[in-house]
Amino acid sequence: MSRSRRTRTPAVVAGAVAAVLAASPAPAAPLAAPATGNTWSADLAGVDSDDVNVHWTGTELRLADPAHRPAARRGIAAEGTLLVAPHSLAAPANRVRADVVAVPARDGAVEVAARGWRSGAWTEWRAVTGAAVFDQPVTRVQIRVVLTADRPSAAPSLRTLRLTADSVAAVTAATPGLTYRVYATREGLVGGTTANGHVIVSRDHFVALPSFRGLAPKNTGDYTVRVCTTTRSRCEYAPVWDVGPWNTKDDYWNPSSTREMWKDLPQGRPEAQAAYQSGYNGGRDQFGRVVGSPAGIDLADGTFWDGLLLTDNAWVDVAYLWTGTGTRGRIGSGPLNIRSGPSTSNPVVGLAATYADVPIECSVSGQSVSGPYRTTTQWNRLASGHFVSHAYVSSVTGTIAPC
Repeated sequence: MSRSRRTRTPAVVAGAVAAVLAASPAPAAPLAAPATGNTWSADLAGVDSDDVNVHWTGTELRLADPAHRPAARRGIAAEGTLLVAPHSLAAPANRVRADVVAVPARDGAVEVAARGWRSGAWTEWRAVTGAAVFDQPVTRVQIRVVLTADRPSAAPSLRTLRLTADSVAAVTAATPGLTYRVYATREGLVGGTTANGHVIVSRDHFVALPSFRGLAPKNTGDYTVRVCTTTRSRCEYAPVWDVGPWNTKDDYWNPSSTREMWKDLPQGRPEAQAAYQSGYNGGRDQFGRVVGSPAGIDLADGTFWDGLLLTDNAWVDVAYLWTGTGTRGRIGSGPLNIRSGPSTSNPVVGLAATYADVPIECSVSGQSVSGPYRTTTQWNRLASGHFVSHAYVSSVTGTIAPC
């Protein structure tokens, strides 16, 4: 039976069954295994030529050579991989769960991943940590086991692996929604009151948009934006708590069929920008004032100075997150550092304001963090290069799938 032996370095999690994620090879139709149902035991004894540095002792799967170091590891840890023959399901399913009996080690890990066959191709590998969930039902499942050890005496072993495939409601992939480049100005106005009743404090974190249609109630993130510098070097997720600049009925992110005013402008073009740059509406806003800047968003001081590190008004890329889909998490305590990876040692790439509703693509295991809501190793990936600790997420709408 033909099976691929290509692997990618997994993350090592001491003494635990941990997630492993790797790119699937070019799809090749697997040979059919006997349809024995949606509950089965992995054949751990079936070690053959496409498996790497593992052997079956008669009672457990172990590293064949605990001193073996794959080239990509650069000598960091020993590694072995077993690819179990694909299993044909009796009925299509989109979730795979694992019952693992392993002997962990302090500096080693047993890692299990699954991929599914659907529409003539394999899915990506999904970590079976709790469960692997696919975006659509699959008819065959292949399991991969990776054993890792930092030193020979820390080598773990796997004794049994029993799988169950069933179906759950499909998880909708989180998307940021409509995104446009607009001109941002600093709101300031400390001590003033926003359109939703919030009293502005020094270095506050919120934004203003020129339409009541996107105004969040006080102390909520029902309408949240992700605003980034044009280089994407810094971003902030912030709730919409004020209305402005210039107009109050200019929901420019909407198509002309639903846009409240200025229906002849292109979607994504603020009226103030058109007035300032092209003399649209005689160069005036909806109140007849001469428009003095092309601003399509106002940023509170903290968002402006601390979130984006701006020193002057600038063009920014804004995602109007309520127009997107998928799982959302509410930041309960902020402004929270957004990092480039799942650890406090990773660089800070922006902030998430208190009450911001952020799109969660998936979760990974990283540094343990103690926060106001829990102590956890779970880190949520908001977008490519954006991670926040789940310890600071007060609530989640939807299901967070493993990355």
